[in-house]
Amino acid sequence: MAENESIAMFRDSAAGFLGGVDQRHRVRELEAAGGGFDRAVWSEIAELGWLSILVPEADDGLGLGVPELVAITEEAGRHLLPEPLVDAGVHPIALLARLPAGGLRDRLLADLQSGGLVTGVAWQEGAGVLDPGESNTAASVQGDQVVLKGRKAFVRPGMGADGWIVSAQSESSFVLCWVAVGAPGLRVENDCGVDGGAIATLHFDSAEGQLIAQGEAVLNALSQANEIARIAQSAELVGIARRSLELTRDYLNTRVQFGKPIGSFQALQHRSVDGLIQVELATACLREGVAALTEANLSATASRIKARCAYAATEMTRMAIQMHGAIGTTNEYDVGLYFKRAMALASRWGNPAAHRRRWQKLTEPAAFHALAAAPNAAPDFSPDQDWQAMPEGEFRTLVRALFAAHYPEERRHLPYRQTWAESRDWYMTLSRLGWLAPAWPKQYGGLGLPADKLIAYIEETEAWGVARSPDQGLVMIGPILMRFGSDEQRQRFLPKVLAGEHVWTQGYSEPNAGSDLAAVRTEAVLDGDHFVVNGQKTWTTYGSDGTHMFMLVRSDKTVKKQAGISFLLVDLKSPGITVRPIRNLAGEQEFCEVFFDDVRVPRENLVGELNQGWTVAKALLGFERLFTGSPKHSQHTLHQVEMLAAQRGLLDDAAFAARLAELQLDTADLGAAYAGFAEIAKRGEPIPPTISMLKIWSTETYERLALLLIESAQDYGAFRDHCRTGEIDLHVVSPLFNAMNAKIFAGSNEIQRNILAKTVLELPA
Repeated sequence: MAENESIAMFRDSAAGFLGGVDQRHRVRELEAAGGGFDRAVWSEIAELGWLSILVPEADDGLGLGVPELVAITEEAGRHLLPEPLVDAGVHPIALLARLPAGGLRDRLLADLQSGGLVTGVAWQEGAGVLDPGESNTAASVQGDQVVLKGRKAFVRPGMGADGWIVSAQSESSFVLCWVAVGAPGLRVENDCGVDGGAIATLHFDSAEGQLIAQGEAVLNALSQANEIARIAQSAELVGIARRSLELTRDYLNTRVQFGKPIGSFQALQHRSVDGLIQVELATACLREGVAALTEANLSATASRIKARCAYAATEMTRMAIQMHGAIGTTNEYDVGLYFKRAMALASRWGNPAAHRRRWQKLTEPAAFHALAAAPNAAPDFSPDQDWQAMPEGEFRTLVRALFAAHYPEERRHLPYRQTWAESRDWYMTLSRLGWLAPAWPKQYGGLGLPADKLIAYIEETEAWGVARSPDQGLVMIGPILMRFGSDEQRQRFLPKVLAGEHVWTQGYSEPNAGSDLAAVRTEAVLDGDHFVVNGQKTWTTYGSDGTHMFMLVRSDKTVKKQAGISFLLVDLKSPGITVRPIRNLAGEQEFCEVFFDDVRVPRENLVGELNQGWTVAKALLGFERLFTGSPKHSQHTLHQVEMLAAQRGLLDDAAFAARLAELQLDTADLGAAYAGFAEIAKRGEPIPPTISMLKIWSTETYERLALLLIESAQDYGAFRDHCRTGEIDLHVVSPLFNAMNAKIFAGSNEIQRNILAKTVLELPA
């Protein structure tokens, strides 16, 4: 069975089982009874095979992996399963499965799989401890018997468990032992968790246990099991967050106030969209992390996932309570239960802030944007390679070698948008090498990179400081013609984009028709084999450099606004066109106004059908939002922040380091979300309306980084130009100017929130 089928099978099985009973009602009943769980339900969970997923086939397990596990725990979060699935069904089993076979280990593992034994792992001794190490719980080992002195805290399951797997330190080694409930010398103190479950503290006063294993390998096994359990816990948090969003959406659609559903209030719509963004980011982070999981990156990946998913769940559930009003603060309504469970899981095994710090420390030796040396051997830059099969590390090395060999050193990390004259040589170098269009299919002259390699290419481009060329032909008109153009149009225009003969600009915005594209007034009247175009376009990027424009025109005034629009390709050398540059805040002539006075455009330049341009326009907006949502702008600014931190010793400031870690992870998770949409685009499928969340998160992350750059530069934040002194070597203000633009282009972020509220969350108008 293919892995995706296996995952779907487990997810469907979990949804069916958990949905057969009202789990929220069970949560309330168990909480009223003082905590604990239902043994009969636990036995059913064991019969479904959930407790055998991580167990090797040699131990009578299913021999599956983390993807199947997270599919189940995500559903457990959605349904609010009260049984301790991660604490008792993942953590101890992942630990035992990593220990050498034999003796007590085998018996415990078999009993756990059958559901006849319920246990947890007792390893923590203090708050905020993220990694197991030398334990203060002392163990005296005599053969197979162990005597323990010490204390373990934050143990789940507490009440109802049959015993615990306990870590301790003997005189010579790290020890794992089994301590049964009721063992002499053991005292169990149960506290009530915020979610109603029991949290135990185990006190050992010469308590008697049985040796499971000892040695350095045991400590490694515990560390790995902790990370696997964190990832499963994070999937549960994703399920909690998504279900809370769904409950909130349903409530906003039905709760009426002031004579209308409260979901029609824009303030609540935008807050809901912010919740949606967090849920989608957490989902993307979890998906990417699990797909790329290795033993080498296990700890860093688990911290990245836990930081994002815990934050998303606590934010979403907190917002859910606010948007439900007073009813959300009662224990009788479900969102409160989800909020309490999110709080409990977010605090357990490290909160988001702790895991951001941990992730930063774990990744610091490699550096977030580390550049490896170019290979000694002559690299093969041929575009005719199997990119899918090439290991990512090898691909990144090849990209760096490409830049080292061909990109001018003096043009690295330029702070402003490049003109065609400035960037033409590099554009043509990439064209000659066949590397100009990494996302285009090979049949049209592109590299055909898969999504993971495309992300890697973008990251390396930004890390090397490669300036962006005028590329709307590559990222906008190219994909549009591949999807909507005729064969003749593709043959006529695409090769000239690759050859640098055509520099394309976008003709969408007009005075009084910015984000409201359906209000365009530039008119195209059909006259034989030509359209006669009159009107004005504004905010035209690269307008001074452009040779051609793709534009929206009003071709029928008698129908509703969206129905009378067509999509035209225009040669800007045509008679009747006037271009007037506009200077931006940074003093650059980045934009233009373009005026059309009886401009004749051949009918063969119509893309798609007459008056059906709105369909093409929406698709192009999807591509534009995908491009605007690329992580490259944030990655570039993040690299500048990191350079500034190195130049000024800012990482010694704990507050700065914490903010940087948060933004590093925001950028990494932006990359994960982008990769999912990039894969959809590469398959030639319509880009879904959720692309708007990518545009929002990308541009707002970009702005947060730009603001941190200015703040960290202190007095240099007032300098207009590149600062080169003994303290700093950066253009400080340029990223903020660009980020402010990016939040407005391709539909302002406020419009994007409106789109998401209507088309994705289906909130009322």
